[in-house]
Amino acid sequence: MTTWLPTASDPLLLLAADHRESYEKLFPEERGDRTPELGKELIHRGLLQARDAVTAGRPGILIDQQFGAAVIAAAATEGVELAVPLEKSGQDWFETLAGDDWLATFRASGASFAKVLVRDNPDFAADREGQFARLAVVASGLKDAGIPLIFELLVPATDEQSASVGGDAARYDAELRAGLVARVIADNRAHDIEPELWKVEGLESEADARTVVAADPGARFIVLGRDAPPQRLEHWLAVAHAVDGFVGFAIGRSIWEAAIVDWANGRGDEAQAVAAIAANYRRYATDWLSAG
Repeated sequence: MTTWLPTASDPLLLLAADHRESYEKLFPEERGDRTPELGKELIHRGLLQARDAVTAGRPGILIDQQFGAAVIAAAATEGVELAVPLEKSGQDWFETLAGDDWLATFRASGASFAKVLVRDNPDFAADREGQFARLAVVASGLKDAGIPLIFELLVPATDEQSASVGGDAARYDAELRAGLVARVIADNRAHDIEPELWKVEGLESEADARTVVAADPGARFIVLGRDAPPQRLEHWLAVAHAVDGFVGFAIGRSIWEAAIVDWANGRGDEAQAVAAIAANYRRYATDWLSAG
């Protein structure tokens, strides 16, 4: 299992394709042989077609066992970094996908990185302490096993926070989210949850990005795509690239969703879908590597 971890000069350029519940809904009921499983293979083929664009750092794929088993089986021999998720899909609070057998299930995948998806906010109540406890078990188990953890953090607004910015999601991103992300990171660290990589939503300014990085000094961060349109995503990548601590990206639907929807609905063939995915990945990889 790899001990490599990305740096600013040796970044991780991750194609995120571990979506499950939302991904399956992209396929019409009468889909014939255009299956979710084959769609994940097309995403993977797009990455392989584009990887020559990665002139520094490493290309990688984050993919699930449910629809991506064939990709996981092939990835060990293909020279790309492999990450797989540990969480159940579609849950409000973190739960491991394989119950108490999560570590053995992960090891069987042969992946280099384990990933958890967590939705949190300092003003959430309910199961927040229980979530910390479950995450601490996972973080400790991975640390003992020498497996790097990618912690994907989403910080949705509470009703009160949303009301404070007039229900404007863009104002929430610009005025509140960075501070809340920093507080959630600090709260996790206080519960002995210290991942090798924080995977965070794009930040609107370099000041916001520095606020987030300061919550875990010396840690590594990658920026996620959140299905953003190209102009917004390119802004987030430029902001992240300019701030010490950010070492790459994990972009998913912005790269592959339109191509997969077209293919799943009979608009175009496999080669066209793969080429579109490759072109989108190449665009963001090139943007990251040429920034600065």
